Amino acid sequence: MSAAVALTPELAPPWLRPLVDNIDEIPNSYRRRLSAEMLAMVTAAKVTSSAAARRGAGREAAVLVLFSGPDAGPADGGPPDDADLLLTVRASSLRHHAGQAAFPGGAADPGDRGPVATALREAREETGIDVDRLYPLATMDRTFIPPSGFHVVPVLAYSPDPGPVTVVNQAETAIVARVPVRAFINPANRLMVYRDALTRRLAGPAFLLNQMLVWGFTGQVISAVLDVAGWAQPWDTTDIRELDEAMRLVGDQGEPR
Repeated sequence: MSAAVALTPELAPPWLRPLVDNIDEIPNSYRRRLSAEMLAMVTAAKVTSSAAARRGAGREAAVLVLFSGPDAGPADGGPPDDADLLLTVRASSLRHHAGQAAFPGGAADPGDRGPVATALREAREETGIDVDRLYPLATMDRTFIPPSGFHVVPVLAYSPDPGPVTVVNQAETAIVARVPVRAFINPANRLMVYRDALTRRLAGPAFLLNQMLVWGFTGQVISAVLDVAGWAQPWDTTDIRELDEAMRLVGDQGEPR
Protein backbone atom coordinates (compact mmCIF):
# COMPACT_ATOMS: atom_id res chain seq x y z
CA MET A 1 0.00 0.00 0.00
CA SER A 2 1.40 3.40 -0.97
CA ALA A 3 2.27 6.11 1.53
CA ALA A 4 -0.09 9.00 2.24
CA VAL A 5 0.26 11.96 -0.14
CA ALA A 6 2.13 14.80 1.56
CA LEU A 7 0.82 18.35 1.67
CA THR A 8 3.16 21.02 0.27
CA PRO A 9 1.81 24.40 1.47
CA GLU A 10 5.21 25.99 0.82
CA LEU A 11 4.59 25.62 -2.92
CA ALA A 12 1.56 27.92 -2.91
CA PRO A 13 1.98 31.01 -5.13
CA PRO A 14 1.86 34.39 -3.32
CA TRP A 15 -1.72 35.05 -4.42
CA LEU A 16 -2.91 31.81 -2.76
CA ARG A 17 -0.87 32.39 0.39
CA PRO A 18 -3.62 34.22 2.34
CA LEU A 19 -5.99 31.33 1.71
CA VAL A 20 -3.48 28.67 2.71
CA ASP A 21 -2.41 30.58 5.82
CA ASN A 22 -6.01 31.13 6.94
CA ILE A 23 -7.60 27.86 5.83
CA ASP A 24 -8.96 27.31 9.35
CA GLU A 25 -11.18 30.37 8.87
CA ILE A 26 -13.28 28.60 6.20
CA PRO A 27 -15.91 27.33 8.72
CA ASN A 28 -16.36 30.86 10.13
CA SER A 29 -16.97 32.16 6.63
CA TYR A 30 -19.60 29.47 6.07
CA ARG A 31 -21.44 30.65 9.16
CA ARG A 32 -21.37 34.33 8.18
CA ARG A 33 -23.04 33.59 4.82
CA LEU A 34 -25.83 31.36 6.15
CA SER A 35 -29.24 32.24 7.53
CA ALA A 36 -30.02 31.38 11.15
CA GLU A 37 -32.12 28.44 9.96
CA MET A 38 -29.40 27.09 7.68
CA LEU A 39 -26.78 27.58 10.39
CA ALA A 40 -28.90 25.52 12.76
CA MET A 41 -29.07 22.75 10.15
CA VAL A 42 -25.31 22.87 9.60
CA THR A 43 -24.70 22.70 13.34
CA ALA A 44 -27.07 19.74 13.63
CA ALA A 45 -25.33 18.07 10.69
CA LYS A 46 -21.98 18.51 12.42
CA VAL A 47 -23.35 16.79 15.53
CA THR A 48 -24.76 14.06 13.30
CA SER A 49 -21.37 13.74 11.61
CA SER A 50 -19.58 13.26 14.91
CA ALA A 51 -22.11 10.68 16.06
CA ALA A 52 -21.97 8.88 12.71
CA ALA A 53 -18.18 8.83 12.83
CA ARG A 54 -18.25 7.29 16.30
CA ARG A 55 -20.60 4.60 15.02
CA GLY A 56 -18.50 4.06 11.92
CA ALA A 57 -21.47 5.16 9.81
CA GLY A 58 -21.23 7.18 6.62
CA ARG A 59 -18.63 6.99 3.88
CA GLU A 60 -15.45 8.97 3.55
CA ALA A 61 -15.03 11.20 0.49
CA ALA A 62 -12.84 14.02 -0.76
CA VAL A 63 -13.02 16.68 -3.45
CA LEU A 64 -10.25 18.59 -5.23
CA VAL A 65 -10.32 22.39 -5.08
CA LEU A 66 -7.72 23.05 -7.77
CA PHE A 67 -6.55 26.55 -8.63
CA SER A 68 -4.31 27.02 -11.66
CA GLY A 69 -2.43 30.05 -12.89
CA PRO A 70 0.97 31.74 -12.97
CA ASP A 71 2.99 32.12 -9.81
CA ALA A 72 2.91 35.91 -9.92
CA GLY A 73 -0.30 37.79 -9.23
CA PRO A 74 -1.26 41.47 -9.39
CA ALA A 75 0.10 44.00 -6.94
CA ASP A 76 -3.20 44.18 -5.05
CA GLY A 77 -2.79 40.56 -3.94
CA GLY A 78 -5.69 39.19 -5.95
CA PRO A 79 -5.48 36.24 -8.33
CA PRO A 80 -3.98 36.62 -11.82
CA ASP A 81 -6.44 37.45 -14.59
CA ASP A 82 -5.92 33.99 -16.09
CA ALA A 83 -6.23 32.01 -12.84
CA ASP A 84 -8.91 29.32 -12.94
CA LEU A 85 -10.73 26.75 -10.82
CA LEU A 86 -11.47 23.19 -11.96
CA LEU A 87 -15.15 22.16 -11.88
CA THR A 88 -17.34 19.45 -13.33
CA VAL A 89 -21.05 19.11 -14.05
CA ARG A 90 -22.55 15.73 -13.24
CA ALA A 91 -24.42 13.88 -15.98
CA SER A 92 -28.18 14.46 -16.05
CA SER A 93 -28.82 10.72 -16.01
CA LEU A 94 -27.27 10.12 -12.59
CA ARG A 95 -29.45 9.06 -9.69
CA HIS A 96 -27.93 11.52 -7.20
CA HIS A 97 -27.06 15.22 -7.81
CA ALA A 98 -27.81 14.98 -11.55
CA GLY A 99 -26.76 18.09 -13.48
CA GLN A 100 -25.11 19.65 -10.45
CA ALA A 101 -21.82 21.52 -10.65
CA ALA A 102 -19.18 20.09 -8.34
CA PHE A 103 -15.51 19.81 -7.63
CA PRO A 104 -14.00 16.60 -8.98
CA GLY A 105 -14.00 14.02 -6.25
CA GLY A 106 -15.85 11.13 -4.72
CA ALA A 107 -15.83 8.26 -2.27
CA ALA A 108 -12.63 6.88 -0.78
CA ASP A 109 -11.37 3.52 -2.00
CA PRO A 110 -9.90 1.01 0.45
CA GLY A 111 -6.44 1.57 -1.01
CA ASP A 112 -6.49 5.36 -0.60
CA ARG A 113 -4.15 6.70 2.04
CA GLY A 114 -6.19 9.65 3.23
CA PRO A 115 -8.36 12.35 1.63
CA VAL A 116 -5.59 13.86 -0.49
CA ALA A 117 -5.03 10.54 -2.25
CA THR A 118 -8.79 10.16 -2.74
CA ALA A 119 -9.18 13.65 -4.23
CA LEU A 120 -6.27 13.19 -6.64
CA ARG A 121 -7.39 9.74 -7.77
CA GLU A 122 -10.97 10.83 -8.32
CA ALA A 123 -9.87 13.95 -10.21
CA ARG A 124 -7.72 11.85 -12.53
CA GLU A 125 -10.56 9.39 -13.13
CA GLU A 126 -13.14 12.14 -13.81
CA THR A 127 -11.10 14.70 -15.77
CA GLY A 128 -8.01 12.89 -17.05
CA ILE A 129 -5.79 15.43 -15.31
CA ASP A 130 -2.11 14.64 -14.77
CA VAL A 131 -1.94 14.62 -10.98
CA ASP A 132 1.87 14.80 -11.08
CA ARG A 133 1.43 18.45 -12.13
CA LEU A 134 -0.54 19.29 -8.98
CA TYR A 135 0.63 20.48 -5.58
CA PRO A 136 -1.72 19.63 -2.68
CA LEU A 137 -1.55 22.59 -0.31
CA ALA A 138 -4.01 22.08 2.56
CA THR A 139 -7.17 20.30 3.63
CA MET A 140 -10.36 21.99 4.79
CA ASP A 141 -12.70 20.87 7.55
CA ARG A 142 -14.39 17.50 7.07
CA THR A 143 -18.09 18.12 6.44
CA PHE A 144 -20.99 15.70 6.68
CA ILE A 145 -23.45 15.89 3.76
CA PRO A 146 -26.69 14.38 5.14
CA PRO A 147 -28.49 13.61 1.83
CA SER A 148 -25.63 11.47 0.57
CA GLY A 149 -24.25 10.28 3.89
CA PHE A 150 -20.68 11.24 2.97
CA HIS A 151 -18.05 12.84 5.17
CA VAL A 152 -16.33 15.13 2.64
CA VAL A 153 -12.86 16.72 2.92
CA PRO A 154 -12.10 19.49 0.38
CA VAL A 155 -8.43 19.38 -0.64
CA LEU A 156 -6.93 22.69 -1.77
CA ALA A 157 -4.33 22.30 -4.53
CA TYR A 158 -2.40 24.42 -7.01
CA SER A 159 -0.82 23.93 -10.41
CA PRO A 160 0.97 26.49 -12.57
CA ASP A 161 -0.12 24.40 -15.59
CA PRO A 162 -2.35 21.35 -15.05
CA GLY A 163 -2.44 20.43 -18.73
CA PRO A 164 -5.54 19.29 -20.60
CA VAL A 165 -8.71 18.13 -18.89
CA THR A 166 -11.69 16.39 -20.45
CA VAL A 167 -14.82 14.35 -19.76
CA VAL A 168 -13.56 10.81 -19.21
CA ASN A 169 -16.90 9.08 -18.65
CA GLN A 170 -19.98 10.69 -20.20
CA ALA A 171 -22.24 8.46 -18.13
CA GLU A 172 -21.01 10.26 -15.00
CA THR A 173 -19.84 13.71 -16.15
CA ALA A 174 -21.36 16.15 -18.63
CA ILE A 175 -18.82 18.98 -18.44
CA VAL A 176 -15.25 19.46 -17.24
CA ALA A 177 -14.17 23.09 -17.20
CA ARG A 178 -11.38 25.30 -15.93
CA VAL A 179 -13.50 28.29 -14.93
CA PRO A 180 -11.83 31.72 -14.63
CA VAL A 181 -11.58 32.80 -11.00
CA ARG A 182 -12.68 36.28 -12.07
CA ALA A 183 -16.09 34.78 -12.99
CA PHE A 184 -16.63 33.80 -9.35
CA ILE A 185 -15.39 37.15 -8.05
CA ASN A 186 -17.64 39.17 -10.37
CA PRO A 187 -20.61 40.35 -8.25
CA ALA A 188 -22.88 40.19 -11.33
CA ASN A 189 -22.53 36.38 -11.30
CA ARG A 190 -23.51 35.91 -7.67
CA LEU A 191 -26.88 35.14 -6.11
CA MET A 192 -28.55 33.09 -3.40
CA VAL A 193 -30.34 29.83 -4.29
CA TYR A 194 -32.84 27.66 -2.45
CA ARG A 195 -34.22 24.29 -3.50
CA ASP A 196 -38.00 24.87 -3.22
CA ALA A 197 -40.61 27.14 -1.63
CA LEU A 198 -40.44 25.31 1.68
CA THR A 199 -36.69 25.98 2.00
CA ARG A 200 -36.45 29.63 0.90
CA ARG A 201 -35.03 30.64 4.28
CA LEU A 202 -32.27 28.07 3.75
CA ALA A 203 -30.89 29.79 0.63
CA GLY A 204 -27.11 29.59 0.20
CA PRO A 205 -24.45 31.29 -1.96
CA ALA A 206 -24.44 30.41 -5.66
CA PHE A 207 -22.74 31.43 -8.91
CA LEU A 208 -24.55 31.72 -12.24
CA LEU A 209 -22.10 31.11 -15.09
CA ASN A 210 -22.49 30.47 -18.80
CA GLN A 211 -22.20 26.67 -18.50
CA MET A 212 -23.39 25.95 -15.00
CA LEU A 213 -25.09 27.01 -11.81
CA VAL A 214 -22.75 26.42 -8.88
CA TRP A 215 -24.73 26.05 -5.65
CA GLY A 216 -25.09 23.81 -2.60
CA PHE A 217 -21.96 22.53 -0.90
CA THR A 218 -19.72 23.56 -3.83
CA GLY A 219 -21.13 27.09 -3.86
CA GLN A 220 -20.62 27.40 -0.13
CA VAL A 221 -17.00 26.29 -0.37
CA ILE A 222 -16.19 28.71 -3.19
CA SER A 223 -17.94 31.59 -1.41
CA ALA A 224 -15.94 30.88 1.76
CA VAL A 225 -12.70 30.62 -0.23
CA LEU A 226 -13.30 34.05 -1.79
CA ASP A 227 -13.96 35.54 1.64
CA VAL A 228 -10.93 34.02 3.33
CA ALA A 229 -8.58 34.80 0.42
CA GLY A 230 -9.72 38.43 0.48
CA TRP A 231 -11.04 38.32 -3.11
CA ALA A 232 -14.77 38.73 -2.48
CA GLN A 233 -16.43 41.92 -3.65
CA PRO A 234 -19.75 43.28 -2.34
CA TRP A 235 -22.67 41.53 -4.05
CA ASP A 236 -26.45 41.49 -3.85
CA THR A 237 -27.34 38.88 -1.23
CA THR A 238 -31.01 39.85 -1.63
CA ASP A 239 -31.08 38.28 -5.13
CA ILE A 240 -32.66 35.01 -3.99
CA ARG A 241 -33.82 32.49 -6.61
CA GLU A 242 -35.51 29.12 -6.50
CA LEU A 243 -33.26 26.40 -7.92
CA ASP A 244 -35.28 25.60 -11.04
CA GLU A 245 -35.66 29.30 -11.85
CA ALA A 246 -31.89 29.82 -11.52
CA MET A 247 -31.13 26.75 -13.64
CA ARG A 248 -33.24 28.16 -16.47
CA LEU A 249 -30.89 31.17 -16.57
CA VAL A 250 -27.80 29.05 -17.27
CA GLY A 251 -26.40 29.94 -20.68
CA ASP A 252 -27.92 33.44 -20.78
CA GLN A 253 -24.82 35.21 -19.52
CA GLY A 254 -22.41 34.70 -22.42
CA GLU A 255 -18.77 34.15 -21.55
CA PRO A 256 -17.68 34.19 -17.88
CA ARG A 257 -16.76 37.73 -16.85
